[in-house]
Amino acid sequence: MKIPNSEIILPEQFGQVLELAKSRGWEISYSSDKHQLVLSDQEDWVARVFLPWNMNWQNEKLNTIDNFHCVLVAIKAGQAVVGYFHEKELLDHKVFRAYMVRQKQGKSQIKHLKTKGKSRAGSRIRLEETERFFEDISERLNRYEKEFPISVWGISCAKTLWPYFFGSETTPPFESGSELLRSLPFHFHQGSYEELELAGKLINQFHWLPNPDKKIEIVLSGSKESEPDEDDW
Repeated sequence: MKIPNSEIILPEQFGQVLELAKSRGWEISYSSDKHQLVLSDQEDWVARVFLPWNMNWQNEKLNTIDNFHCVLVAIKAGQAVVGYFHEKELLDHKVFRAYMVRQKQGKSQIKHLKTKGKSRAGSRIRLEETERFFEDISERLNRYEKEFPISVWGISCAKTLWPYFFGSETTPPFESGSELLRSLPFHFHQGSYEELELAGKLINQFHWLPNPDKKIEIVLSGSKESEPDEDDW
């Protein structure tokens, strides 16, 4: 699990990146929806720096968020995982599963309903499972919203599933356009406690993503952070 084509850099190396950008005359802009800095020359973006989620970018500097509460949710057809973090510790998690995939075709019930309807008993069962699946996820998220002052929500979910997630009978405690909602910049491969822990670590690190067309070479001093291992779901 990692942000594609990126590498993890240390906090002190982030400071070096800012100094380098200033020395080369690169523009530094902040993208709030992705919580990243975009470094650009006069032609195009040179690199992007994904910022730690437990820090805010204000007045051209980073400030640590006090009492940081975060919830991550990853949803695929028939399987989802939700985790609540306080500071950097995963304190609660839940895995959800539903009978949503047609065994022979390997097609989710949502896609099947768009093509052949819901007349058969098996299809109706899968539809009911699908509806309950999204309601259960939202109920868990609403519980976190009531119990904790959530600083940010992170989501990994195909846009084709968003209408069913946000349009379920029990809706999540945030809207799709909420300022507190961020898309996770990596994909989940397992619905497990271990992968949630890894995700919680990744979102609170700096990630350097150079523009492959620019071929800009920079040398940062300091030790390089090791890349985490990953297993397939």
